[in-house]
Amino acid sequence: MIVPLDEAVGELVHDGDTVALEGFTHLIPVAAGHEIIRQRRCGLTLVRMTPDVVYDQMIGAGCARRLVFSWGGNPGVGSLHRFRDAVQNSWPVPLEIEEHSHAGMANRYVAGASGLPFAVLRGYLGTDLASRTATIRTVECPFTGERLAAVPALNPDVAIVHAQRADRAGNVQMWGITGVQKEAVFAARRSLVTVEEVVDELAPVPGQVVLPHRVVTAVAEAPGGAAPSYAQGYYERDNAAYQAWDAISRDRGAFGRWLESVRSAAPGTVSHPTREGRP
Repeated sequence: MIVPLDEAVGELVHDGDTVALEGFTHLIPVAAGHEIIRQRRCGLTLVRMTPDVVYDQMIGAGCARRLVFSWGGNPGVGSLHRFRDAVQNSWPVPLEIEEHSHAGMANRYVAGASGLPFAVLRGYLGTDLASRTATIRTVECPFTGERLAAVPALNPDVAIVHAQRADRAGNVQMWGITGVQKEAVFAARRSLVTVEEVVDELAPVPGQVVLPHRVVTAVAEAPGGAAPSYAQGYYERDNAAYQAWDAISRDRGAFGRWLESVRSAAPGTVSHPTREGRP
C-alpha cells in the first residue's frame, strides 16, 4: 500500500493509459507527473479539469497523445507554450484535444464515480463546444421534455492526486481547496495518492476529505510533491516558479535543458524553475 513513488508509477501507469492528475490550485501532484516523465511513459490520454504547468511539462516531454480538459493555462501568467506547440506544430508529437466545460468535466467524473454511463446537465449553452466535441450530446428529459446536455462518464485507468497526510493503513486525508480529487479516485480503475507525510493516526481537521484505504491502490510519501503549487498547512505557492516557467516553455532549447534536469533527478523529487528562470 505505501511504496516509493518510482515503484508506484512503474506499477500503476502504463504506456497508452488514460491518466488523470487532479488538484485545484493546490495539492497538484507535480512530483508524480515528473516521475511519469522520468520513466518516459508515452501515448497517454491525459485528463484534467485545469491542465496547468505540470501538464505542459508532460506534453512537452512527449508523454501525451491526447488531452481531455476544460481550461488550460499557466495560472496568473498566460499560455501553456508546450501545449500550444504540440497542437499547432505536433512537437514533440501530435496532440489530440477534447474540450469540455468545467461543469461537464466535473459531471463526467461524478458519473464515473457513481457507476453511471453518462451525466446530464444544463450546460454548454452559448458555446460552440457541442459542435466541436463528439462527446457532447443532447437528451430529452422523459418527464419535462427539456433538452439537456449529456456527456459520457470518465473512468481513468489511473487517477493520481496529492494530499497532506495518509496513515499507515492507506487512509488519506486532505483539506483546504479541493476540486474533483475524490470523484476522480472513485471513478478510476487504479489510484495513486502522493502525500506530504505518512502518520500513525489522522487527527481530524475542519473541512477534511478522507479517502478510505479501500479505494486507494497505493500511497507514496513525497514531501513537497505539490510544488510549485501549495499544500495548505505545509508550504505556500511559489509564484516566481510559475513566472519563470513562461520563459522556459517558450523556447524548445530551454525546455530541453529543463527536461534533462528532470530525467537526471532522483526519483520522487520535483524539478521546477528558479527565480532566474533556469532549471
